[in-house]
Amino acid sequence: MTERPETTDQATEADQWAQAMADIAERSQRIVNTFIERQAHSDGFSIPDPGVVSKAFIDMSTRLMADPAKLAEAQARLWQDYIGLWQATAERMMGKEPEPVVVPEKGDRRFKDEAWDEGLVFDFVKQSYLLTSQWIQSTVRDVEGLDRRTARKVDFYTRQFINALAPSNFVATNPKVLRKTLDSKGENLVKGLDNMLGDLEKGKGQLRISMTDADAFVLGENVAASPGKVVYQNDLMQLVQYAPGTDTVCQRPLLVVPPWINKFYVLDLQPRNSFIKWAVDQGHTVFVISWVNPDETHAHKTFDDYMLEGPLAALDAIEKATGEAKTNIVGYCIGGTLTACTLAYMAAKGDERIATATFLTTMVDFEDAGELEVFIDEEQLDLLEDHMNSLGYLEGSQMATVFNMMRDNDLIWSFVVNNYLMGRDPLPFDLLYWNSDSTRMPAMMHGFYLRNMYLENKVVEPGGVTLDGVPIDLRKITVPVYIISTREDHIAPWKSTYAATHLYSGPVKFVLAASGHIAGVVNPPVANKYCHWTNARNAKSPDTWLKGAKQHEGSWWPDWDAWLGRRGPKKQVAARVPGTGGLKAIEDAPGSYVKVRLSE
Repeated sequence: MTERPETTDQATEADQWAQAMADIAERSQRIVNTFIERQAHSDGFSIPDPGVVSKAFIDMSTRLMADPAKLAEAQARLWQDYIGLWQATAERMMGKEPEPVVVPEKGDRRFKDEAWDEGLVFDFVKQSYLLTSQWIQSTVRDVEGLDRRTARKVDFYTRQFINALAPSNFVATNPKVLRKTLDSKGENLVKGLDNMLGDLEKGKGQLRISMTDADAFVLGENVAASPGKVVYQNDLMQLVQYAPGTDTVCQRPLLVVPPWINKFYVLDLQPRNSFIKWAVDQGHTVFVISWVNPDETHAHKTFDDYMLEGPLAALDAIEKATGEAKTNIVGYCIGGTLTACTLAYMAAKGDERIATATFLTTMVDFEDAGELEVFIDEEQLDLLEDHMNSLGYLEGSQMATVFNMMRDNDLIWSFVVNNYLMGRDPLPFDLLYWNSDSTRMPAMMHGFYLRNMYLENKVVEPGGVTLDGVPIDLRKITVPVYIISTREDHIAPWKSTYAATHLYSGPVKFVLAASGHIAGVVNPPVANKYCHWTNARNAKSPDTWLKGAKQHEGSWWPDWDAWLGRRGPKKQVAARVPGTGGLKAIEDAPGSYVKVRLSE
């Protein structure tokens, strides 16, 4: 019997498939060669450090095995849970509708597809995974005798392991991916492989998962687009003055000190969610520090330099630009930590140019620094400092890895599924574009910050930290302070930030916003999202404060603006146009410093 000849369409499809496979093989070989070449010139440093992780789990395992009765009890509980799951599954097979043995936590988006509930097999896979993962996590958490840092490491990396093995991350056990694969005849997996190779090429052999369509955004056009001018610059920062949005403005200008771990335009993403534009529209003359994206030439820059060439230099420039001797200041995250140190330094020097201070999700007491403690101990810090000293800086990709791991389901595995299994391109999203626009850290400054703040918690000790030859004491800060923290913050836990209410000596207003480190801060009133809590009394403990707090719907921005208005002169002055005052314009906002990307 003769075989039927292939049709022209079949032949063309086969040729295209063969060419695609050949291209993939060629790209893969090139990526491997690039990776090997990079490894040959690498010092082997990585975050996380495998040796540190191994030691933590060896310690945990030793203590776990030392109590076999407790381990047997835990195993018996798991066995009982599985018996319950098997019984419920058998009842479903007989047409009954028993209650699930276990359900995903609220907000867990991995199992949103209806097939996870309606399909008998997928429901069993889902519940089996949830039972096992919860059992593993609870078992390691119950191990006694671990110090706090080791226990936190074990808990954190156990969660990473559990989340990596979720059935939603694999083709055969994800119903949504399976449907897509059948419907597209596997084209989604080929496209997903192409996406993964592209991310490997972008990372020169290391996987840099694309989270958004980077080509959809251009700084100065559709993000960081608020009009203004750079009116001052030095080695570490450019100072941006924004164009007024009102005919008259508040007499007292406003300086924003953003974190240098990320770029300032998280506060100026797009007009609808820009804190900077909103503040301008309320009649503030807004200045923002745009930190340099440092390289090896900035290796010698210290925390002192960031203070002197950052907020202090900005205050000098603002006075020249506006003629005003006093300024309101806003510090965000690590920029807030620097702001607090600067205020203490100024107090010691008798410098009274700051009228009020606002701290956005800022830690100054690092006694309990949250999950970031996982990456900071004496051993890891020694390795990190050796690595930074050899390069002159810490790569932005290392910092990005840390923050992505802290929200791995949202910032890693959801994109693995979307980009590589579903074969989709990531959607344009301004916040994720900003999140992927990483910055480096100068070696000397970053080492000082991690050791004196996170590791040794020196900044809360009177005289524990000396800046520019001056011992600082946060208790000397007497200016009115407004603190905004966020309830679901994984970077600056709100209960840790609350400690500042009893450190500063002036009047302090603490406000708690819903959501997290970014969304809780970047929450414009027009969005009508989330809520915030206020309390006229700063109780001794954060829990007591929250019990007595009043909940308000919507953004905290108007509350802050009203607070600021009550603490400044009522006088309005003519709107200040950047470049027409005591400082000439250098270039248009957002400036050139913020446009430097890691790939350049």
